[in-house]
Amino acid sequence: MKNYKQKQLSLKLRVFAVCFLLLLSSVSLWAQQQVSGTITDEAGVTLPGVSVRIINTTNGVISDTDGKYVIRAKSGDVLEFSYMGMATQNVTLKDQVVINIRMKEESHVLTETVIIGYGSAKKRDLTGSIATVSGTDITNKPMTNPTALMQGKVAGVQVTNSGKPGADPDIRIRGTNSINGAKPLYIVDGLFNDNINFLNPADVESMEILKDPSSLAIFGVRGANGVIIITTKQAKQGSTIVNVNSSIGLKRVVNKIKLTNAAQFKELYNEQLINQGVNVPYDYTHWQADTDWQDEIFQTGLVTQNNISIAGSGNKNKFYMSIGYIYEEGMIKNEKLNKVSISVNDEYKVSDALKFGFQFNGYKANPGDFKDVSAALKAAPIAPVYNEEYQLYHTLPDFQRAQLHNPMINVEYKANMNRPVEYRAVGNIYGELDFLKYFNLRAAFSADYGFNQSRSYGVITAFYNPDMVGVVPIDSMSKLSSVTQSQNIYTKIQSDYLLTYQQRINDHSITATAGFTTYYNSYSGIDGGRNQGSGDPVPNDPRFWYLSMGDPATATNGSGQWETSTMSYLVRGLYNYKNRYLLNASFRRDGTSAFLGSNKWQNFGAIGAGWIVSEEGFMKNQHMFDYLKVKGSWGILGNQNTGSQYPAYPNLNSSSSAVFGNGIIPGYTPAYLPDPDLKWETVHAWEAGFEAQLISNHLRLEANYYHKLTKDLLTTVPGIAGATPGLGNLGEIQNKGVELSANWNGSIGKDWRYSISGNLTTLNNKVKSLSTEGYAIITGPARVTAGYPIGYFYGYKSGGIYQTQTEIQQSPVSKIGTVEVGDIKYTDVDGDGEITEDDRTIIGNPTPDFTYGLSLSISYRNVDLSVDMMGVYGNEIYKAWNQNNYAQFNYQIERMDRWHGVGTSNWEPILSTARSNNYKDSDYYIEDGSFFRIRNIQLGYNVSDRLLNALSLKGLRLYLNVQNPVTFKKSTGYTPEIGGSAIAFGVDNGTYPIPAVYSFGFNLSF
Repeated sequence: MKNYKQKQLSLKLRVFAVCFLLLLSSVSLWAQQQVSGTITDEAGVTLPGVSVRIINTTNGVISDTDGKYVIRAKSGDVLEFSYMGMATQNVTLKDQVVINIRMKEESHVLTETVIIGYGSAKKRDLTGSIATVSGTDITNKPMTNPTALMQGKVAGVQVTNSGKPGADPDIRIRGTNSINGAKPLYIVDGLFNDNINFLNPADVESMEILKDPSSLAIFGVRGANGVIIITTKQAKQGSTIVNVNSSIGLKRVVNKIKLTNAAQFKELYNEQLINQGVNVPYDYTHWQADTDWQDEIFQTGLVTQNNISIAGSGNKNKFYMSIGYIYEEGMIKNEKLNKVSISVNDEYKVSDALKFGFQFNGYKANPGDFKDVSAALKAAPIAPVYNEEYQLYHTLPDFQRAQLHNPMINVEYKANMNRPVEYRAVGNIYGELDFLKYFNLRAAFSADYGFNQSRSYGVITAFYNPDMVGVVPIDSMSKLSSVTQSQNIYTKIQSDYLLTYQQRINDHSITATAGFTTYYNSYSGIDGGRNQGSGDPVPNDPRFWYLSMGDPATATNGSGQWETSTMSYLVRGLYNYKNRYLLNASFRRDGTSAFLGSNKWQNFGAIGAGWIVSEEGFMKNQHMFDYLKVKGSWGILGNQNTGSQYPAYPNLNSSSSAVFGNGIIPGYTPAYLPDPDLKWETVHAWEAGFEAQLISNHLRLEANYYHKLTKDLLTTVPGIAGATPGLGNLGEIQNKGVELSANWNGSIGKDWRYSISGNLTTLNNKVKSLSTEGYAIITGPARVTAGYPIGYFYGYKSGGIYQTQTEIQQSPVSKIGTVEVGDIKYTDVDGDGEITEDDRTIIGNPTPDFTYGLSLSISYRNVDLSVDMMGVYGNEIYKAWNQNNYAQFNYQIERMDRWHGVGTSNWEPILSTARSNNYKDSDYYIEDGSFFRIRNIQLGYNVSDRLLNALSLKGLRLYLNVQNPVTFKKSTGYTPEIGGSAIAFGVDNGTYPIPAVYSFGFNLSF
């Protein structure tokens, strides 16, 4: 009986459990709802086989042949839609019963539209190398010049920044092509330009960097150095949005140059006097200070960038306007840049076929009175800064007083005595007409008007001089006040008329463009000056710093002006067959006012081809490549950077005068004799490479080999026996190398995403020929000579330090000056047993062997962290700021290891400014320019949608940003980044420091 009751109880419990489970299941099914929809790609084509699943469950379905799916899920579930080659999308279910999904390609770079000059195209249809930097990257990183952001980001582009506020970066794309200039062409909303100072970084929508011949030939005579196309922001269709971007930060010098302090200076100077035969010790009675002049001149600077914009768009009209303000202090006290900018554009659609619009960018800037650091590096640390009794700045010791002032005179006493003001207005108006279904006609008129003026004041300067005996110790170094004034105006006017035909016929896609364009460029400048003469000083008050002050008898003046114009015809065709086979051809004919006769006109062109291998049938069953394109191009590009606006019409130099009657007639001779067949330089370029995407489009690779040969280099032909030199097309420069770039995007779960990208570029530069045999262009230690890299450093090679007189006697005889023990021992390069000028050779190359960049980013939900790094390897720096023997300056700390007896040093020579042998151009002044820099670190937070809705905002991002916090380098200067001209760069003359910048900012939209 007991067992029977137990069995009955067990049966009842089982029935109860089953009923309970059925009840739970019913409740669960009741809580779920049926969700259905259709899945398509961006073109609206349905996608079968898309995986649809509920995250954190095993519940999932597959879309059918029509792209349709049905799944049961409850509110709060997260549906994941995934498909090979497409970006995974997550949707949180609320009350929806129908959810249609339009999936995007994982690599949107293939289908994104890029600006290619006189038009646009999809990236996958191009045969060249075009890199894109988005406006979002620029807005999120506080930089006053958007091109600075490219540093380390784009393969083939070397960016050398300056720490001076408002200064343009030195940008070289695939090397230095000419002795006459290396700047790329900037194109802002269609207008050709030499810089982008007028742009507010917050107004940049995107930057395209064009590097290959098939992309550049359409720009003709302006394309050889590469092109950076900048598109400014416009309103998005159907939206109205207000954006506020603001950041504030502090900047400081992180790599001071190591110099001797007062005690070390006295030790070295006392020893140096003995070495120079001065047996009377220097009297330091009045020179007991221990001044760090770098600490005196440098400051912790403030930088802030602010921008507010409004954009609105309707069915007919879209409008955008922004106002920006930048304030940046320099690293030297009293330096500051103020800049106010405005950007406006508007587009109105008269009909579906006709629209008109305009764009305008303008700014007013006060660049500030910027100084340099050289005096702080040279001033003796034993001098005091200021004398409180006389309220005067202290003079420097007598051994450097004639060559150098107290650094604080320029930094403090003469601060803000130069008052420059810049104005600039850049804009265009345009109209577009679509007709006959496949045609588009566009006409645009662009202008750039710049007006700059400056006033400066030369103040009477007095010092406290303790060496003055028997008189009041006030020493006047500058006894006359003076004023100078200058102003210049430059104008650029451009017109473009473009006809574009675009049609797809079955498997054939054609885009053809033909156009006519003109460009006018002019400059006019004037300057003058006066001093007080025998009258009263000009008041030290900006209200009186005009040329109407001062003595008219002391007036000086000067002027400069030029104007040039070009007219061009262009045509380009893009052909695509079955989305597999690509062809790109372009041609441009440029006419110029700079040359004569038939050479007024010159032709340029290129052809490029591509093959999208991954579209072929034999690639369908492989699982390695999601996308693979091989490509190549060849073309002839032009370079109009000649250093002169009138190469065929040389300037006149003053010569001897002649007397005719009672008049004296001045004589003039041409600066050079131009070749009657003079023409523009040309660059013959080609490249070959591939683009690939692998592992479900997570990994993107691109590799290119490039080769550029500049021909018809405009070079001076030296005159014989003092005759007037000539100018002809007599040189060649070669640049070649490899560009590699890779990017990986991935995710971990639903909340973590990460990205790793890197690039590397090699560069081999060589001057193949230059004018006549043996001809050299010399700029300080830099030279340009056939057979060597452009701007290479030329001098003697060191073989150590002479330790004994016996070693001198056993060494090659020096014919370049007397040598003694402790001097640098130079190498007999030519092996003739003597040290002569013929032993000078290449001692360094400012062009790096390769440059590289690395970027890391990771995000968790609304928090993200990014780190950008970059580096340069294989270049040298010439340290020129401490190469002098005309005065006694402070010592670099390395001089503590100087030679002062046998075996004490085999690199640092003896202390003596009388030993001229040690101050010759040699590898003693060469430093390794390789470096690795953490370029940018940013920690950001995007406010959640829930909080944004509560605050009635569309977006809010907060971030902390650090620029240039750490640089690993071997050079001793402030920075290993040293730009310069096309023929002289990498020379450190006490280069302005590049600071670390610590800032906080936000991006707000509503």
